[in-house]
Amino acid sequence: MMDVRGGAERAPGPLLTEDAAEEQVHGICFKTGPPGVVGVELEWLVCDGDDDASPVDHQRVATALAGLDAAGALPGQGRLTIEPGGQIEISSAPAAAIDGCVRSAGRDLAAVRQAVRAAGISLVGRGVDPHRPPARILDLPRYAAMEQFFDRGGPWGRVMMCSTASVQVCLDAGLEGDGPSGYRHRWRLLHALGPVLVAAFANSPRRAGRPTGWKCTRQAVWARLDPGRTRAPAGAEPRAPDGGGAAANGDPRSAWAAYALDAELMCIRQEESPCWTAPAGLTFRDWLRGAGDRKPTRDDLTYHLSTLFPPVRPQGHLELRVIDAQPGEGWIVPAAVVSALLDDPIAAEAAMAAAEPVWQQRTALPGTGANVLAGPAGPWLRAARYGPEDPGLARASLACFEAAEAALCRAGAPAAIRRQVTDFAEAYVLRRRCPADDMLEESR
Repeated sequence: MMDVRGGAERAPGPLLTEDAAEEQVHGICFKTGPPGVVGVELEWLVCDGDDDASPVDHQRVATALAGLDAAGALPGQGRLTIEPGGQIEISSAPAAAIDGCVRSAGRDLAAVRQAVRAAGISLVGRGVDPHRPPARILDLPRYAAMEQFFDRGGPWGRVMMCSTASVQVCLDAGLEGDGPSGYRHRWRLLHALGPVLVAAFANSPRRAGRPTGWKCTRQAVWARLDPGRTRAPAGAEPRAPDGGGAAANGDPRSAWAAYALDAELMCIRQEESPCWTAPAGLTFRDWLRGAGDRKPTRDDLTYHLSTLFPPVRPQGHLELRVIDAQPGEGWIVPAAVVSALLDDPIAAEAAMAAAEPVWQQRTALPGTGANVLAGPAGPWLRAARYGPEDPGLARASLACFEAAEAALCRAGAPAAIRRQVTDFAEAYVLRRRCPADDMLEESR
């Protein structure tokens, strides 16, 4: 993503050895401490007034946001960025609890909405653009290289870059211990919960003007991308009964370091060249071992880590990346549910017990031509295809929402936030529905 304030790339730092690279990843990926801090990253599609099928000229968006940029900061102290396809992203300031997060992110969102509304532009909370084809509007070396990288595997990278939007929830990594507040448990719990959250908040059933056959088309798109940078690292997910998935044990720091170094390079920054395309098949480990035209630096590794997109990305804190963008103020519900399930030990235990059975089922999806991915469907694809219509995911969602509601009550969360979670549960979870069902009904 690009900060609307722009800015030059940093100059390369000292050269890097393989041992030093592993040490650097170890040192920055899981910063331990007592849980409690929460933040959100809210991505929004933009449309021309109420017409979500017409493109919006990027200059109109940039002009509308220029006043916020000139003010120096958003009112809630968050950060405003633009995604490759013109999506607007608001990254909230970290808050000590969910109520602080909702207040600060809400202030930022209100300011952005007011600015774009004055220009006749609306923010749309959907996981995938339901009408417009993907079109990259940011002509920057990073995104040109990213586009070329993903184009090697088909059209799905462009869809991801330019036509998707999400609610990302950011939480503390946790403590060094092995209990519910420990970073190992929180890492595994977020991965175990991932499909449950994909299903509960699925909100992307249409693309190119028609239903796709998936409740969460965004997750189906991610499943088609380079697995070396989009799947979970070894040991993060529960083991499936047929051996699919790794055992949920071992050290997440070591697993993440191996994952990062073994991922292919998406781009190589060049100070005096607009072409950052990396050679096909070159991993960061290969680069450290002498492949490539120059040696990598610490800054190169930091940049490479920003091009990895697993379901949960450790950046000191844990960034959950699997939830579709939600309409209106709907982003508050996943933020509240995820933070409650992770930060309350009782809720964390209940959530893990609810989520683990989801991983014990693997089934083939019915054929619908190009919409079906090969092989038996694990929980990620079942969640994307069926949402909470899948019985196992429906049971897990219900148990998780019950645990989250109780945790929010114990924490003294504001009544308004608890009410939003309860209303969502009554409208969707209890009825085995998700926001995608509303979209499909509206289009009939």
